[in-house]
Amino acid sequence: MSDLAPDDRPRAALWWDRRLWLMAGFGFMAGLPLPLSGFTLRQWLAEGGAPLAVIGLTANIALAYSLKFLWAPSLDHCLPPGPLRRLGQRRGWLAAIQPALALAAAILAISQPAVSPGPALAAAALVAFLSASQDIVIDAWRIEVFPQRLQGMALAVYVWGYRVALLIATTGVLAAVGWIGWHAALLALAALIGAGVVLTLLAPEPAMVAGGGNAPGPVSLLGRLRHAVLEPLLDIVVRPGAWTVLAFVALFKLGEAMAGIMTVPFYRSLGFDRPTIAGIGPLSLGGTMAGIMLGGWLVARIGVGRALLWTGWTQTVAMGMYLVLAFSPGDQTILYATVVAEAFAQGMADAAFLTYLSGLCSLAFTATHYALLSSLASIAIHTLGGFSGVLAEQVGWKEFYALCMLAALPSMVLMLRLLRRFPPDRHLPRSNASSREFDRSATPGDRRPD
Repeated sequence: MSDLAPDDRPRAALWWDRRLWLMAGFGFMAGLPLPLSGFTLRQWLAEGGAPLAVIGLTANIALAYSLKFLWAPSLDHCLPPGPLRRLGQRRGWLAAIQPALALAAAILAISQPAVSPGPALAAAALVAFLSASQDIVIDAWRIEVFPQRLQGMALAVYVWGYRVALLIATTGVLAAVGWIGWHAALLALAALIGAGVVLTLLAPEPAMVAGGGNAPGPVSLLGRLRHAVLEPLLDIVVRPGAWTVLAFVALFKLGEAMAGIMTVPFYRSLGFDRPTIAGIGPLSLGGTMAGIMLGGWLVARIGVGRALLWTGWTQTVAMGMYLVLAFSPGDQTILYATVVAEAFAQGMADAAFLTYLSGLCSLAFTATHYALLSSLASIAIHTLGGFSGVLAEQVGWKEFYALCMLAALPSMVLMLRLLRRFPPDRHLPRSNASSREFDRSATPGDRRPD
C-alpha cells in the first residue's frame, strides 16, 4: 500500500485500498439477514398458507432495526465478552455477534412456519435483533476507519454490497427453493451469514479504538444514555414546529410501507408463482437505484423542500399501480410495471426525505440525531404496519391498497404545512452550514439502506 495518506492518493488508486473492499464485504454481510424478517420470510409464510394477520406481524419483527439506538451505547462502551476482547472493541463484538446471527438464521431455517408460526417468528425476531446489533458495530467501524473525505466512497461501496446481498437473499433464495426446498436454501443462507466472521478477522481494528479512545470511562451507563439519547432529543423538540416535524417524519413512509408489507400474499392471490415473483428482484433493484439518482439530482437542482414535495406526491401516486394490478390478475406486464414504478418512486422519495432528515441534524449531535430521526421514520412501519394483514383480510385487496394511498395523505398535509411555515432553508439548526452549502454536499448515499 502506498505511503501517501488515503486522502492524497489518486482517485483510481483508492480502489486498491483494502479497507474499501472490506467495507463492501461488510455491506454484503449486513444485507443478507434483512429479508429473513421481511420479504423472504413473508414468501415462506404465504406459501405455507399462513393467515394474512400472521404475515402482517412480520413488520413488528423488524422493530429491532428502529430501536437499535437504545442498546448502541452498550456496544460502544462495554467490552466484548471473554477472550474476544483481544480482537478489539469493534472486531470483538462482531466476532461475538456474527456466529450467534448465523445460528439464529439456521434455527429459522429448520423451523416449520406453516405448522408452528410462533417459533419461526421468534427465530426471525432474534435474527433481526442480532442483525441490527451487527449494523451498529459495522457503522462504528466505518466511521472510525475511514477519514472524513473517504466516508462518501465507503458508503457507496457499502450500499452496493448491501444491495447485492438483498438480491441473493430474496431472488437467489427463491430460485434455490425450486431446486432444494425452503429448509436447505435457508440453511445455505445461514452458512453464508456465518462466513462474516472470516471478514471480521481480516479487517483492521480502528486505531482510535485499538488505542483506547472509546474505552469505558468512569461515567455511568445512565449518564452515557442521557448524553446519547436525552440531550439530542431535547435539542430537537425545543425547536419551533418540532412536533409537526416529528409527526411528518413518523408518518411519511407509512402508506408506502403498509402497501409493501403485503406484496407477497397479494402477488400470490393474483396467481403469480414463485419463479415470477423471484424475477422481480433485479427490476426492483434497478428501479430503486435509478430513483435514488434522479431524487438526488432533484435535490441539487431545485432544493430539498421542492424535491421533497414532488417526490412525496410521486410516491403516493405510484401506489395507484397496486390498484391497477389488483384489477389485472395474472398479467406479468402489469406486475413488472408496478414493481418498477413503485421502486423508482420510493427511491426518489428516499433521496429527498433522507436529505431532509440530514438537514435536521445539529453538528453537535449529527450521528445521534440521524439515528433517532431515521428510527422515528420507521417506527410507524414496524408498529401500525403490523396490522396491515388484518386490514387486508377484512376489506379485500382493492380496498386495502386504496386505504394505503389514503394513509399517505396525512404526511402530505403535514409536509405542505412544514414547507410553508418551516421550510428547510430556515429550519436548519443554527449550528449547521447554510442550506446552499448543505444542498451541494448532501448525497443520497449518506443513508442506512435498511
